[in-house]
Amino acid sequence: MSKKNAITPTREENFPEWYQKVIQAADLAENSETRGCMVIKPWGYALWENIQSILDKKFKETGHENAYFPLLIPLSYLEKEAEHAEGFATECAVVTHHRLAAQKDENGKTKLIPQGELTEPYVIRPTSEMIIGAAFARWTQSYRDLPLLINQWANVMRWEMRPRIFLRTAEFLWQEGHTAHATQTEAEAEASQMHDIYEDFLFNSLAIPVIAGEKSEVERFPGAVKTLTVEAMVQDKKAIQAGTSHYMGQNFAKAQDISFVNKEGNQEFAHTTSWGVSTRLIGTLIMAHSDDDGLLMPPAIASQQVIIIPVIPKPEFEDAILEVCEELRSQIVQQSYLGQPVRAKVDKRDSNAGTKKWDWVKKGVPIRVEIGPRDLENGKLCYQLRTEEPTQKYFVESEGWAAKVPQLLANIHDQLLIKATNLRDNNMVYCDNINDFEANWDDQGDTKWLVTPWAGSNEEEEELSKKWQISIRCLPNHDKLPASISEKLTHSAHCFKSGKSTNTLAIWAKSY
Repeated sequence: MSKKNAITPTREENFPEWYQKVIQAADLAENSETRGCMVIKPWGYALWENIQSILDKKFKETGHENAYFPLLIPLSYLEKEAEHAEGFATECAVVTHHRLAAQKDENGKTKLIPQGELTEPYVIRPTSEMIIGAAFARWTQSYRDLPLLINQWANVMRWEMRPRIFLRTAEFLWQEGHTAHATQTEAEAEASQMHDIYEDFLFNSLAIPVIAGEKSEVERFPGAVKTLTVEAMVQDKKAIQAGTSHYMGQNFAKAQDISFVNKEGNQEFAHTTSWGVSTRLIGTLIMAHSDDDGLLMPPAIASQQVIIIPVIPKPEFEDAILEVCEELRSQIVQQSYLGQPVRAKVDKRDSNAGTKKWDWVKKGVPIRVEIGPRDLENGKLCYQLRTEEPTQKYFVESEGWAAKVPQLLANIHDQLLIKATNLRDNNMVYCDNINDFEANWDDQGDTKWLVTPWAGSNEEEEELSKKWQISIRCLPNHDKLPASISEKLTHSAHCFKSGKSTNTLAIWAKSY
């Protein structure tokens, strides 16, 4: 008899629809009345809070400080860096009026009509390089004022035509780091450092084995000199850009006059960087780890890491069982996982234990615990792991079990990472000829990531991208590639498209 799944359709039947159903079943978020925007519900927002907490600590450990900058950016500021503005122009939402006037229509219904046209329109921030650059220009006079190491936790708006909750919405949450430095060497080191922090976070907190590398010129952030990226493979083998870090050179400094007097007494422009991740990370982890029973949360950022379910068949057992459950919870939260108290909760809702169990399965809680009358009598408990079949149960002595929870959580993280790594490594293929390259995209049912020698022009890259609806995800760091790819590499190969000799590699994939 086949297993009945909690989520229909399954991943295999309809991956995009499965994704939406996981979000719905886990009660993470929903579409709002504002087109293209989402309401992030408490269970989903807790994921973002935990992501924020871990990253914010990492940023501060590397000397960065948090600040806040305006939501509205004068249009003229965006125009100061033409390439940057052009890159976001079609996604911008523009504020043109500053008040509303009430008027009655022919049916006596009140209408609110925009009044008071602004002298200069404002753009709702799609990103903050220009407005933060204006502040940096005020703050920087001497080399002694540098470096400026600033991060902002904020929302942004990019008018999205095909919204998908968490992955692409008109408004989303993110952090954007912006820094200014006296030298190119310092700024490039900053961009690389933040790139490494993102890679480490994806591996060690989200259990997602990203590939790190540099974006091609075609895919580079508008106005940047260099864009570094971490790319995640999800279960339908598409790529998601999970985080980027940009070295801006002096482009934005010149546009914003971020200049300073150096040690020799000469005036020069600063070198700037920017870097960021967003609530897209939640969509990434859903697509990377979840299954046909629902969400599967990496323990480091799980909204709750342990749920304790009292099994109360008769009212006379209630007080005793709840007392034991609360005592177990107090023991669990005294344990530490990744330097933080373990998050645990007793589910006291007036529902039967089976309903509660499946609710927490769909919500992706790493560890579920059940305690009933027989467990109470025998000094035992039953626990289940979200990474295993819902029917798999472990009956153990309750005494001292709480101390084992951190290791169980670590094991769950490792299981998720191994599974995701195997998916990635089994679906990355080295390709050095055009026939195999095109055959991969012809097979719509099983397209893989292709790692190719690359020395093509921007025009050739755009031609291939348009023809096959793919893109170069990154020019990867060779030491980050799976062993199955690395062993096929030679010191110099020939580009599959141009035929030129090269030791540069490119990863091609379909993407979200």
